[in-house]
Amino acid sequence: MFKRISDVRKENEVGATISLRGWIHRLRKQKEKTFIILRDDRGDIIQAVCPSSLCEELTIESSVEITGRLKKDSRALEGGYELKVDEILVFNIAATDYPIGEYQSDETLLDYRHLSLRTRKMINVGKLRGALLKYSRDWFGIEGWMEITPPLIVKGAVEGGATLFEVKYFDNTAYLSQSSQLYLESMIYSLGPVWTISPSFRAERSRTIRHLAEFSHLEAEIPWIGLSDLILIQENLIYNIISKIKLYNKKEVEFLNKDSLTKLEAISTPFERISYENAIDKLRSQEFIIKDEEDKKRFIEWGDDLNIESERELTKDMTSPIFVTDYPLEIKPFYVKQNPEDESTGLAVDLLAPYGFGEISGGGIREDDLSKLKKRMHQSKLNIEDYTWYLDLRKYGSVPHGGFGLGIERFLRWILNFDDIKDVTLFPRTMSRILP
Repeated sequence: MFKRISDVRKENEVGATISLRGWIHRLRKQKEKTFIILRDDRGDIIQAVCPSSLCEELTIESSVEITGRLKKDSRALEGGYELKVDEILVFNIAATDYPIGEYQSDETLLDYRHLSLRTRKMINVGKLRGALLKYSRDWFGIEGWMEITPPLIVKGAVEGGATLFEVKYFDNTAYLSQSSQLYLESMIYSLGPVWTISPSFRAERSRTIRHLAEFSHLEAEIPWIGLSDLILIQENLIYNIISKIKLYNKKEVEFLNKDSLTKLEAISTPFERISYENAIDKLRSQEFIIKDEEDKKRFIEWGDDLNIESERELTKDMTSPIFVTDYPLEIKPFYVKQNPEDESTGLAVDLLAPYGFGEISGGGIREDDLSKLKKRMHQSKLNIEDYTWYLDLRKYGSVPHGGFGLGIERFLRWILNFDDIKDVTLFPRTMSRILP
């Protein structure tokens, strides 16, 4: 029976005859011997030495089963093991025009993403993504939250109508979900604290290093909660995930970016909290310039939303994330609860990653007053008919509640200190890319 490469290393079967299945990752043919780097289905690699007479037809990415004796060799890659091949079973001989080599342009790697996923970089990104999702699920399970699967085809906007993807739904018009928040809110009345990891879609015409048209969205809602406790939940979740990654995924992080581990070690709790007003004051003291709607330059002022540049300025010298609270109500979505102590602000919070990576999470307390919610919806020019079901949640037993949404790709981009969010996305969807 064949084994995985990682199992062979664990069991230390030096001298035994074993069988391994995988793909030819690298190939170096000589007259008498051929050196193979075999990659298995978990991305692990091992060197195999094969008589050239058995390997004449092999090409890069051919799929094979190789059988031979395992030996210890300190010169060999990845742990110092080598397989001396006696037999090769070929499943498929790959065409010789394989487009992915050791050095390719970023665009080529994106054009052939279905193949570049086999590169060691993307294999380790995939493993780390999987680990991040697992640690999230573990944390929510231990804390007693219920995971649900909300719909992705919806009738109304959550984050503004300008960024909706429209789809034909039989004889009606529907949209791809921007967020699962409203549906999560409906579940807190029957299942208590609930959460999900679902795709979200934003038709933003943004060509930035942190925007995607489709992204993985971790969202959570909980009844009977205030802003301080909601902040603490996010802090505990994120710090727990980072701690697990440092403990169990050091190998993947080191392969992808050795400097990232040092930066992860510097993260400490509690994360700093700063009000929006203090954030604006800090930026004004640094004479931070923005462009207004007419593309004219001016100093940032109270009422301006924080953007990529202002978030970068706030966090460029920090080593841990920072919570920004109490934004102006007018720049936040219709569902944000008005601050009873300052009606010009809302009970909203964004989490900004350090080193200029900007917002990775946003949330807050939801407006539970029916009349105030209707007023905000009218101000936002929303069609009330599309939200009658959502208003029912305020008519029948509403309670104080809140939640947050965390962008998985933004989170992972910060952890790995990558420049572009597409590098942590298995199949990126952007303004200019919908294939493969």
